[in-house]
Amino acid sequence: MSSEFLVSPIDCPSSWRLVRLKDISTKIGSGATPTGGQAAYQEKRTNYALVRSQNVFDRAFSNDGLAFISDEQAAGLRNAMLKKDDLLLNITGDGATFGRACLVPESVLPACVNQHVSIIRLDKTQANPGYVLSYLTHPLIKAYIEGFNAGGSRRAITKGHIESFVVPLPPLAEQERMAGILDALDERISLLRENSTTLEAIAQALFKSWFIDFDPVRAKQSGRVPEGMDEAIAALFPDAFEESELGLVPKGWRPCPVYELASYINGAAYKAFDPNAERRGLPIIKIAELKAGVTSQTAYSDVEMSEKYRIRLGDILFSWSGNPDTSIDTFVWHHSEAWLNQHIFRVVPHRAIERSFVLQTLRYLRPKFAELARNKQTTGLGHVTVADMKRLRVVRPDETVISLFSEIAGPIYEKAFENQTQVSSLVAIRNTLLPRLISGQLRLPEAEAEALAA
Repeated sequence: MSSEFLVSPIDCPSSWRLVRLKDISTKIGSGATPTGGQAAYQEKRTNYALVRSQNVFDRAFSNDGLAFISDEQAAGLRNAMLKKDDLLLNITGDGATFGRACLVPESVLPACVNQHVSIIRLDKTQANPGYVLSYLTHPLIKAYIEGFNAGGSRRAITKGHIESFVVPLPPLAEQERMAGILDALDERISLLRENSTTLEAIAQALFKSWFIDFDPVRAKQSGRVPEGMDEAIAALFPDAFEESELGLVPKGWRPCPVYELASYINGAAYKAFDPNAERRGLPIIKIAELKAGVTSQTAYSDVEMSEKYRIRLGDILFSWSGNPDTSIDTFVWHHSEAWLNQHIFRVVPHRAIERSFVLQTLRYLRPKFAELARNKQTTGLGHVTVADMKRLRVVRPDETVISLFSEIAGPIYEKAFENQTQVSSLVAIRNTLLPRLISGQLRLPEAEAEALAA
């Protein structure tokens, strides 16, 4: 179709071509459920992986929950086989998962996709995959994609919708330079995230050793000095177990409802904020924003609400409603002040020294929370109730051990938090570069300089 009949969702130089996505693609299509369904997935990988919407994040691929299928199942998904440089786009999902897009990492191949993920295979003589990915994942274009959805909490778009997406296309050399600038930022973001993951894994391993496996107590019970501890620290742990409603627990430690570990403050009903689309006041944080941060689709409110609904940098947030696999989770808020919407708790430990213990306890319990939500799941959504949190019990150590854990784990979490805060800044810079480049407000050399200085 001639470009004169097309309108770009983002202003761009008049010399650029406007095309529909189908005109620069050699394949647009989705997969299907493998024969036998989820029950037939393999426990370990033998050859093929199955990519699902939970693996696709904006500009990032997650191996968490990656499924594995047999060669026979993969043969039935021949049209859904992935290749290097394929773009993946989630075509169904809730507000958090719908519309996310990334490039296929070579490390996941060979692989297929299921019916909730679309493959976009570009004609690389016309379009650079990194440029088109940057376009599809920009907040302004996310809103454009959302406009094709028919409505409802469960979003969905069709192959025809994707084929009709309008893409402003500069010369290929410019596309490649734009993609390179944004790729450089992505690499820095990825390194920071990997560093945070490593740091948090260290804290998680310590938590599990002390409070789940009770390694120091078991060592002392058998007459050994706990590994990696001096005598003064080891003296803080019991040397025996006692019976409890949770089975054997360290002597003197007590079962405690999760609800008693902190104060849980629920957000306000959305309508109570009197939301506006003009970005006046503070953003209203719903479940979708917990991972994506504030985007162009985020509603704002300039109505002054109770301070209990105001969240600040570093607050612990627990999402208790939504898709059990993707939405029920614990987060640390890495952005500026905002209003908290319902379906999310702001978690306030009773004492500052308990923060690391409370945060890691909630994260460790994520599978259990997901199970509780799944048991009450309707139309793809579930929830964790206050009653659930009062029934669910954990072992609470004495205050000296909690304080010790915080002294060791606190700085680890703080460094991981600093990394994530820097990630948020880099993501914001990345999201402002593309529309300025496309509109002609920013030249490529200037953009390269900004990316280097970020």
